[in-house]
Amino acid sequence: MRITVFAFAMMSAFGMTALAQNSGVPARPHDMGNMQMGNPQQSQEAENPSLPAPELLKDVAERPAMSLADFEALATANNPTLKQANDLVRRSQEQARQAGLYPNPSVGYQGDEIRGGSFGGGEEGAFVQQTVVLGGKLGLRRDIYKQEAKSDQIGVDEQTYRVHGDVQQAFYDALTAQAIVQMRQRLLGVALDAVETVHQLANVGQADAPDILQTEVESEQAKVEYETAQRRYLQAFRMLAAIAGKGDLPACPLQGELEKTPELNAEQMVDSIVADSPAVKRAQQEAAVAEARLKDAKRESVPDLQLRAGGQYNAEQLGTGQATGPQNFASAGINIPLWNRNQGNIGAAKAEIERAQEDVARKRLSLRQQAAPLAQSYLSAQFEAERYKTELIPRATKAYELYLTKYRQMAQAYPQVLVSQRTLFQLQISYLMALHDVWRSATALQNYTLSGGLGMPMSSGSSTTSINLPDGGGAE
Repeated sequence: MRITVFAFAMMSAFGMTALAQNSGVPARPHDMGNMQMGNPQQSQEAENPSLPAPELLKDVAERPAMSLADFEALATANNPTLKQANDLVRRSQEQARQAGLYPNPSVGYQGDEIRGGSFGGGEEGAFVQQTVVLGGKLGLRRDIYKQEAKSDQIGVDEQTYRVHGDVQQAFYDALTAQAIVQMRQRLLGVALDAVETVHQLANVGQADAPDILQTEVESEQAKVEYETAQRRYLQAFRMLAAIAGKGDLPACPLQGELEKTPELNAEQMVDSIVADSPAVKRAQQEAAVAEARLKDAKRESVPDLQLRAGGQYNAEQLGTGQATGPQNFASAGINIPLWNRNQGNIGAAKAEIERAQEDVARKRLSLRQQAAPLAQSYLSAQFEAERYKTELIPRATKAYELYLTKYRQMAQAYPQVLVSQRTLFQLQISYLMALHDVWRSATALQNYTLSGGLGMPMSSGSSTTSINLPDGGGAE
């Protein structure tokens, strides 16, 4: 009786364990719905008065599954930082337009030697005044903001990599958490079956108190781990939804395959990141902005031409008793760059170019510093996952089968079967975590190590709205 009843329960448990071993992860990521079918602890509630394991994902399993592409599309449409990055480009373009506008003309009244009474006399009239900007300064000022707009456009690409990199990592965090929920549910089902079987054996005198206590401890621990796994999945999903710009998105199953990890040449990717990263391109563009500022600073010493012309009526009496009458006037003026030739600003612009060029070198070294450990982490996790799949899990499965066979033959104590079973499940969870580490390192490398999908995008220029004001005479 002892062999027949218990062997049946253990063979059922072994069937679920073997299924997990064959694939390492559940065959379909959206099989989370299967976790909610039935209540695995109802069969032994009569014998075991402990509380049932909470089912936190019952509603989740009923919703349609979502893939990584779904979340990337959500992020592209809803992540506010991508909209902010595009707004920065538009702002720089508008600043460039404003900086190149020609100064407005001035009109006014002019009077001189005006006398009243019987004497009369004086001159009164109107004038038009225009500042003529020389030296191509307006074009050079406009070019500064055009270069900043190019830098901000690179910033859009950079922010896109940041957002998509964070979405991908958050997705595989949640996908791993989902697979662990499924694994913990299977372990819980095995543990509850064992409790039921031991209680039945105790009723016929084939199990004693230590056997009952041991299996009950195993089942209670499985319940705790199952609940913890469910909460970790909910936490991971909410973080994923926030990065995608839909923080109120209801949790749902995820559709993806952990085992199909990307094959990367990690060492070559480090060199590619250093050469092609948007962060490096943006640093190079900042040097171009600094060069545009230097060109402008050198031309700012070229003075502007001030033209003034008008007409007036001269009321001065001539000897004939008549007034002088209408007359015209004109003037032209220009500043002499004698003391102020913009020397300080030119020197500062040269220093800024040197700083920007050094920042390119700094950015490359920083990226190599970040990418090199990621490459090694990717290779290490890939090796670890392969060893779990081809060496550790198959051997643990074989050990479990042997212990189970010996137990059926009454040549092995049941606690040893539990130990081997726990070891097998733990190795499978470790395998999932190794796959998770492969994905995290791979996605970081594929996105140029950029992260911070909810961080404020940085602008190349400033947010000033006082560029080349209408009454500023054409100056910035």
